[in-house]
Amino acid sequence: MQKALSDPQKEVLRLAHNNRALFDLLPDMLFIIKDDFIIEHMNHAAIKRFGKKDGSSCHQVISGSGTPCDLDLCPLGCRDTEKNHGQVSERKLNDDFYVEYVHIPFQGYRQDRLFLLILRDITQKKKQKLELEKYSKNIEQVLKEKIAILRESEKEREQLSHELNHLKKETERLTSSDSQMLGDSKPIRELREMIYQVAASSATILITGESGTGKELVADLLYKHSDRADKPYLKFNCAAVTETLLESDLFGYEKGAFTGANAARKGKFEEADGGTIFLDEIGAISPRMQTALLRVLQDGEVIRVGSNHSISVEVRVIAATNSDLAAEVKAGRFREDLYYRLNVINLRQVPLRERKEDIVLLATNFLVKYRERFKKEVTYLPNSVVETLLAYDWPGNVRELENVIQRAVLMSKNGMITPGHLGIGLNGSPGKAGGSSSTPESTPFTSRSLKESVRLFEAEVIAGAVKEHDGKMDEVARQLGVSKTTLYDKLKLYNLTPKQLLKD
Repeated sequence: MQKALSDPQKEVLRLAHNNRALFDLLPDMLFIIKDDFIIEHMNHAAIKRFGKKDGSSCHQVISGSGTPCDLDLCPLGCRDTEKNHGQVSERKLNDDFYVEYVHIPFQGYRQDRLFLLILRDITQKKKQKLELEKYSKNIEQVLKEKIAILRESEKEREQLSHELNHLKKETERLTSSDSQMLGDSKPIRELREMIYQVAASSATILITGESGTGKELVADLLYKHSDRADKPYLKFNCAAVTETLLESDLFGYEKGAFTGANAARKGKFEEADGGTIFLDEIGAISPRMQTALLRVLQDGEVIRVGSNHSISVEVRVIAATNSDLAAEVKAGRFREDLYYRLNVINLRQVPLRERKEDIVLLATNFLVKYRERFKKEVTYLPNSVVETLLAYDWPGNVRELENVIQRAVLMSKNGMITPGHLGIGLNGSPGKAGGSSSTPESTPFTSRSLKESVRLFEAEVIAGAVKEHDGKMDEVARQLGVSKTTLYDKLKLYNLTPKQLLKD
């Protein structure tokens, strides 16, 4: 007589049936294949396409061949289970049947080695993204249920959960793009790929490039795609503070270390323990700070100001500079050992003049951003404006391009931007945007100091808003987001009057 199943065994069978029923609901063709490449299970979609082939060799079903395939002839590369698993690929099978496929190795509850093969008919490619997201959630839930049911060890459950999250992140990376780093030029594509390749490591990274190229954006993407994305991420500009403040901010201080130190305080490195810290303008730090930073990179230790005791920290360091640190080393202004510690991996953010094919995409993105912010009806960039943008060498890089487009949107009239609104010459050289002596002169901000550029830009914005609203100061103040009192104070500061501006 057949022995009756126990309640736990019945529960396992019930859940197994539920899981397979869930597999059968999915539109993709799913195969669970054993280590000897015998098909253990097919869902309804796979059976509909290939027939019910449980117990058959996968090569017989997929390729229709009666001869077992070897590693090189496997139609989907499944026999090479250590290569490209989890990556989506495309293949033509029999009868002009094109599929996208992915194979994912995993361990069964009996510790046997299995892998999941997924085939997708790409004639439904228009719905691919929605279906893939739906499937990703479903398969994640299935695997979580298996973990909860078949694993009793908390340690093993945590390990499998970590692997699942890693797989999910890899899937998301393969099916999505980073909208922040705009551009399709070869340098940007190569930089993106390099970021994806090194992000998961804990290696120190040095980002180099001219001012305004977007080095901080590179650091952000490295953090986003790293294994520390759920840990602290702190940013610090080393050139923005004095040496004394830099030391206390980065390494912390003890109570009584200096006047005003009424209580001990952690530094940035302690706060970022386990996570990532981004040090911008690293070339600006003093020799003494270089020594202190070297201690962190070599020994993983910091010493607070006013203390003789070291504190252990584990922090990934991403540094950035627009200086030639190799030249600084030769000149004796930067420690050679620190340079090599920082420059484990070097990522160069290229200047905008070396990827001009990205200018139109970037400019259009900034146009959309600022027309919404300033409630303008500018819808496109005319050819004359595009030609002017492409002819300019952009010494201030992407930051300068954003400032120019922001200014042009503000100065636009009747929903139209002209080359004169850009503040750069028609031949790509600096030039004037037009106007009389009473209106602030439109010159490139890169030809002036930062303070002068800010004053000039503010005056131009106010002048343009006054003209746009025909001197109605309530509307001008509302658009600029300031009070009327502040607006009149600014006009007085720049020696401007509404009457004078409207007359011009």
